[in-house]
Amino acid sequence: MKAVYFEKSGSSDVLQYGDIDTPTQCSDKQALVRIKAAGVNPIDCKIRAAPDRFPVSFPIIPGCDGAGIVEAVGKAVQTFKPGDAVYFSQPGFNQRQGTYADYVLVDASLLAKKPQTLSFEQAAAAPLVLITAWEALHDRARIASGQTVLIHAGVGGVGHVAIQLAKLAGAKVITTVSNVEKSAFAKQLGADETILYKSQHVVDEVMSWTGGEGVDIAFDTVGPSVLQSCFNSVKNYGDVVTILQPAADTNWSDARVRNIRFGFELMLTPVILEIDSAKQHQGEILTRCAALIDDGKLKIEVARTFDLAEAAAAQDFLEQQHPAGKVVLNMSQ
Repeated sequence: MKAVYFEKSGSSDVLQYGDIDTPTQCSDKQALVRIKAAGVNPIDCKIRAAPDRFPVSFPIIPGCDGAGIVEAVGKAVQTFKPGDAVYFSQPGFNQRQGTYADYVLVDASLLAKKPQTLSFEQAAAAPLVLITAWEALHDRARIASGQTVLIHAGVGGVGHVAIQLAKLAGAKVITTVSNVEKSAFAKQLGADETILYKSQHVVDEVMSWTGGEGVDIAFDTVGPSVLQSCFNSVKNYGDVVTILQPAADTNWSDARVRNIRFGFELMLTPVILEIDSAKQHQGEILTRCAALIDDGKLKIEVARTFDLAEAAAAQDFLEQQHPAGKVVLNMSQ
């Protein structure tokens, strides 16, 4: 099969495209999926740059997100059969393989039926960001109708889904964007208000929008400096959730005094720690989101597609352009 892989850490130049043996033997709880498209995520670039931080082994095939057709299933798999169109997110950890390839063995508990209204390219863009946004808002922050939510980077992969999920939960949303074009897109997704963070002071704008109280939930998808501002953006007893590692010099004192509830969101945990119930939960999230997508209540934005052989260019585009929406690879088949 054709695949993209790398044998040492580095920039996108280390990515190679060539032939790799096709996986064939499913374990009892696995499915063999013929990949039609694969999503490109920031975590793919992080693993390529610093693979020693992750449970991977060389040669590494990157990629977490995939959409395709089930080719075979293990004897314990009862919910899927050959011919099913599926989508999923499974990192290539603990002797697994990533999705930048024509075929991949997937834990069946992580699979969900592909939304019928989406192409394979659109479906491949969805899983990691759907799971991340869902777990952050529903599982970590316990979002409720009538709340106010600040979502940073609202037109990025996770952000553009988080806006929609928050609105579906009955919340009001304010989000940060870099320019007026992205502001318009965020409002199309349902954002009630946008902040042009390059020219406006985020905390001041949040306080003005909330009458000086702060939001109920602040969701950080950017990093340390944004996380610090989140603590100043939420109300007393509010929630802050981040998908990134806080800086060593993060000042937690005000958050502690005001009883702010803090949550980490790392959707990779179920596979890193081999937690079967958590894998099942992620498959269920994708099933619920597929229904929302097919009902026209949730949409996935694809910024650009590349051929599998152009994986290096796709990762560069993601890292350098910070597009609105997701980047996707099309397979050779």
